[in-house]
Amino acid sequence: MDYMTWTTDLSVGVTQFDDEHKELINIINMLNTAIISDDPKSHLEKILSNLAKYTRIHFSHEEELMEKHGYPDYQAHRHEHDALTSQVTDYITRLTEGKTSFSLDLMSFLRDWLVNHINGSDKKYSAFFQEKGVA
Repeated sequence: MDYMTWTTDLSVGVTQFDDEHKELINIINMLNTAIISDDPKSHLEKILSNLAKYTRIHFSHEEELMEKHGYPDYQAHRHEHDALTSQVTDYITRLTEGKTSFSLDLMSFLRDWLVNHINGSDKKYSAFFQEKGVA
């Protein structure tokens, strides 16, 4: 059973971003399955690193479109992206240094952050992008 499930209430009205959010959910589900299965630490690190990499790609796509169309809340949105990137990078560093371990707390953090970010900050740009003809 998946840890997270995509539902239409998570749609932001931009197909590319919805698809990327679905992929983020997929990677979070892979990480959760690996943690529950007690996979080797190296496999867990690889999945987490992939999540961090894909997250940065997704954030850059959002930010590029925001800049292109002059999204008024761009700086605040980017700040949220930077904060999460920093948190995940710090977690990966602590993990590789043996200062922390994989846990369900990490999974809760990732799920809650993604859902809250989509339903909060991301949904704010839905109408803006629709007015610009982005779908």
